[in-house]
Amino acid sequence: MKNYFLIYLLVIFHLTVHAQESNYATKVDIPYYNAATHELDAYMKERCVLDVYYPTDKKDFATIVWFHGGGIQAGQKEIPEALKNKGVAVVGVNYRLHPKVNAPAYIEDAAAAVAWVFNHIAEFGGDTSHIFLSGHSAGGYLASMVGMDKRWLAVHSIDANNIAGLIPFSGHTITHFTVRKERGIEGTQPIIDDLAPLYHVRADAPPLLLITGDRELEMLGRYEENAYMMRMMKVVGHPDTRLLELDGYDHGMTEPAFPLLLKEVERLMKK
Repeated sequence: MKNYFLIYLLVIFHLTVHAQESNYATKVDIPYYNAATHELDAYMKERCVLDVYYPTDKKDFATIVWFHGGGIQAGQKEIPEALKNKGVAVVGVNYRLHPKVNAPAYIEDAAAAVAWVFNHIAEFGGDTSHIFLSGHSAGGYLASMVGMDKRWLAVHSIDANNIAGLIPFSGHTITHFTVRKERGIEGTQPIIDDLAPLYHVRADAPPLLLITGDRELEMLGRYEENAYMMRMMKVVGHPDTRLLELDGYDHGMTEPAFPLLLKEVERLMKK
């Protein structure tokens, strides 16, 4: 991205000028499984909750479901500051972590949280046709898995194609290194199986914007696997897959990526 910094400044200016004045509220620690499932064990009760940050004086707003990073081994739900006061709702999701659980428990949690949003965001004033999935690193992987592999949301009678857009930040598109760790496979051994977003490339998937750090500064191979995901999506005929590489930024590239996420939400809202 030769002209990245100019583009970044223009995006910041655009979002500032067009920021919508609203009042906001936050509801915290909402269980996203039904009561019987939520009470199965103390760890599920602790982790399977989400927070909803939303405008209180606006209707039919978009919602960004945000999955935290941490290698599926650490991290806590969050409402990123850069996404506040932007006229959208943000849902911060906790999910169970390795080693207390193994795959696919955390993918099941991510899907259950997204299903909760589809079933309940209208109660807060949101538009269910404008639900976007995003997250950083492990969170980007979970967003991609839920959006690309339709079986996880199908359990909840929801079609993944109803997701308005997928915008993962530096997410694995191959099988996650924690999944490989659970199987005794070295992190340097790439695997693409049914727990890899790449395995589920399809022409009818939601719009996909892949954002990574600089290929020379990112975690091992992260840019290249996202580039392969982009290429294969185009090969199968997907009409709206793009990849942005943030020159000069390493794996912790969220700060410059947040305005690009908001710009993508705005673009897709207009379609």
